Amino acid sequence: MGAYDEAEHERREKKTSEVDADFDAERPEYSGSLTYDSGDSAEALLDKFQELNGA
Repeated sequence: MGAYDEAEHERREKKTSEVDADFDAERPEYSGSLTYDSGDSAEALLDKFQELNGA
């Protein structure tokens, strides 16, 4: 490891403490719909699992 450089430490600390507010803070709005498919029942899934395992 290199020697401790206090000036470098202070420079990095200052750089990381600054807030970058140059970006557009406005959030985009999305529109649409969401559907959820719960799939088969637990029993149907277990039956399929047993079928695939050859039981």
